[in-house]
Parts: sequence; C-alpha cells; structure tokens
Amino acid sequence: MAGDARAPVMVAGVDGSGRALQAVRWAAAGAARRHLRLRLVHAQAVTGTAYPGASAVPQGVYDAMTEQAERWLIQARDAALEVAPELAVDTERHESPAVATLLEQSRTARMVVLGSRGLGGFTGLLVGSTAVALAAHADCPVTVVRGRATGEPPPAGGPVVVGVDGSPASEAAIEVAFDEASFSGADLLAVHTWSDVTVRGAFDMPGIDIDWERVAADEQRLLAERMAGWQEKHPDVRVRRMVTRDRPVRSLLAQGEGARLIVVGSRGRGGFAGMVLGSTSQALLHHAPCPVTVARPVRGG
Repeated sequence: MAGDARAPVMVAGVDGSGRALQAVRWAAAGAARRHLRLRLVHAQAVTGTAYPGASAVPQGVYDAMTEQAERWLIQARDAALEVAPELAVDTERHESPAVATLLEQSRTARMVVLGSRGLGGFTGLLVGSTAVALAAHADCPVTVVRGRATGEPPPAGGPVVVGVDGSPASEAAIEVAFDEASFSGADLLAVHTWSDVTVRGAFDMPGIDIDWERVAADEQRLLAERMAGWQEKHPDVRVRRMVTRDRPVRSLLAQGEGARLIVVGSRGRGGFAGMVLGSTSQALLHHAPCPVTVARPVRGG
C-alpha cells in the first residue's frame, strides 16, 4: 500500500493546541488497537544566522521555546495514556520545519495524524501548502482529525466511508479503509459518484444518444469489481456500496455526517480528479464532519 501495514509506529503532530490533543487521542486509540507504538512529534524551525551554531533568537527565547515544547509533549503523552494506559509512547522534538519533519516521519510510519488546526510549528496546517504537501507527498496515509462541530471530539461511531473511482490512489484508499473498519469493528460504506457532465465530456459527439441507464449500470459494476477482492481479504467487515449521480464532495460530505472516518485517495480520475490538489480535497479537509484520511498509492503506482 499506502503506508506499510508492517510499520510499527503511528505518528501524531503535537503543537499545544486542543485540536492537536484530539488528534493524539485518536492516534492513541488506533495505535492501541493495532498494538503499535505511538510517536509524538513537535517540530519548530529555528532560523539560523550567518554564524555556524548561532541562533536567530536570543538564548532566553530559545530556552523558553524549548521548555514550552517539552511541556506540550508531556501533555500529549498524558492524553495518549489516558486513552490507552498500556500504550508505548515516544516523544520527539525537532528543530526543523513541520512539513520536512513530518514527511521524514512518514517514511517509517503506519500513519501520520494531525489536528484540523494548530499552533506553533503546525500553524496554518490546513490553510496553506502544508496539508497539501503532506497529503500529496507523504509515504504513508495522512489523517486530519475533525469533529462534527468546532471544539468537539471526533465521532466514535458510524461507518468508515471510502471514495472509490478505480484509480491507483483509490485502491490505496480502499486498503486503508478496510484496515480501519476491520480494526475498529465498523461497517464500510464504499461511495462511487459519477456525473452526467463527465460522461457527456467523454462521449458527446454528434449522433450519439447516451443510454443513462446503461451508464449507471456500468458504474455499479465498476464499484462491485473494485470492492470484490478486498471483501474476500476482509470477511469480517460488512460492506455497503453506494453509487450516486452527484459531485464527489457533496456526496462524501453528506455521508460523512454519520461516519467516523472518510478515506480518499490522493489523486483520482473522473469524479475524484485532483482530490488533493483541487477543490474536493480542500472542501473535505475544511468541512468534513469527521476525520479525513488521504492515502497515496505505492510510489511508481
């Protein structure tokens, strides 16, 4: 996959914010279910000067930043152990940019988990290029933890919802979604959308009369084919399939109202094209009523 299932650690970003703590708790529960270690990471770049070994901030400020980071990591560790007292938890403080730090962490992680908004080294995580960079380039799935309303914890019930379009990234999303559903004991809802606008763009030629019933049947068949092999691998997961003539973001947001997690691929085709780099991804990351996981295919896939 989309994140090596053998990776022994989950990573959560820590920045002192309440939403980051929610992400830590979510990651702790997931790590405990899988018997993995949890690594809590704080990243804060300290700009250097022209002098080797020198810092751009006064020593007193640097010391205060370091002490604050250590307090945040201790707070996050305590929050994780409240969720899973037997969990193995490591803490790391890095003096480097958040994106570079988390991308490096993703090379050996099962998943990187982040809060929907943050402070410190993760400021602006979802309002700039940071989230896009992580979702587009991380070597493992990236989950942004959200609640149904500002300040609320993420939902604990409902199905895992996965967006399916037949692309390699979609296959990675299906794998992650089955894994999440299996370990959490949840149902899996596979959502595939198609648009008459997209179909017309592919077949709109003079003299061609589109059979919309046949198009709908073909889309149903595509989803069934994509899910068949995965259902055989995970017989413990109850799967429901939904094919809708709609826009992906609208359909996924609607299903997310009753879900515990939405899983999508980093890039797609058809209805999910540009999932990470376009408006659909941005809408999900900003407005989904539950956590959102973005999965990438294996490099070269």
